[in-house]
Amino acid sequence: MKKIINVLILFLLLPFLASTQEIFDTSVGELKITIVGHASLMLEFQDKIIHIDPWSQLGDYGQLPDADLILLTHEHRDHLDQSALDKITSSNTKMIYTRVCDSILTYSGAKEILINGDRTSFESIDIEAVPAYNLVHKRDDGQLFHPKGRGNGYVLTFGDTRLYIAADTEDIPEMKQLGQIDIAFIPMNIPYTMTPEMAANAAKMIQPKILYPYHYGDSDLNKLAELLKDEKNIEVRIR
Repeated sequence: MKKIINVLILFLLLPFLASTQEIFDTSVGELKITIVGHASLMLEFQDKIIHIDPWSQLGDYGQLPDADLILLTHEHRDHLDQSALDKITSSNTKMIYTRVCDSILTYSGAKEILINGDRTSFESIDIEAVPAYNLVHKRDDGQLFHPKGRGNGYVLTFGDTRLYIAADTEDIPEMKQLGQIDIAFIPMNIPYTMTPEMAANAAKMIQPKILYPYHYGDSDLNKLAELLKDEKNIEVRIR
C-alpha cells in the first residue's frame, strides 16, 4: 500500500516541474522531502503529509495530497498563500504558524501559534520555533524586511534526525545555539535574506551534515559551494 501511495504522490507532483524529492532514513522510519520550489516544501513521514509555506505560483496545489500539518514561517505572500492553503486543508489539517499569520488567515480548524523559543509536537515529531530575521537588509523606508520576533524558522526532529528550515533570515547569532542539525534549508535571496557569503557563514555556525540552499532567486549557488569547499563535514546539495 505504501508503494502505491508513494507512486501516486510522485504522479501528482508532475505539474510541479521544478520539484525534487530527497529520501532519508531516520531511526523511526523514512523521511521524504519534496522541494516543491521557492520556499515551499512537502514532507512525508509515517504516512503523514506536512506542507511548509505552500505557494500557488509554483503549481496547482489541488493536485497535491491534503496536509495533516501545515507550517507557516511568516506572513509574506510567498509564504502565506490563502489560495494554496485552501486546496490542501481538510477537516483533519492542523496549522502551526505565527501570531501575525493568525491575524491574517481565515482558518477554523486545529491550529497552534508559536513564537520564537516555543516547542510543541505533532504525532512523534518534535517541533521548535526558532528566530528568523534580518540584521542588515532593509526596505526603501529603512525598515528591516523581516524584523526580529515576527517570523519563525523551525527545527523538526524525526527520531535521531533533525531538520532545520531557516525561513527568511540572515546569518543570525542564534544559529550557534541550534545544536545538532542533520539537514538544513538555508535561504539565499538578495535583498531579502542572505548573500552567498552570509549563507556560508550560517552553514559554518550550524554545521549541518547536508545543506540545501533554497528560496534563492537569482543568487549564484556555485559561489556558495565554492565558499564551503573546505568544510568537509558539510555536503552542499544544489537542487
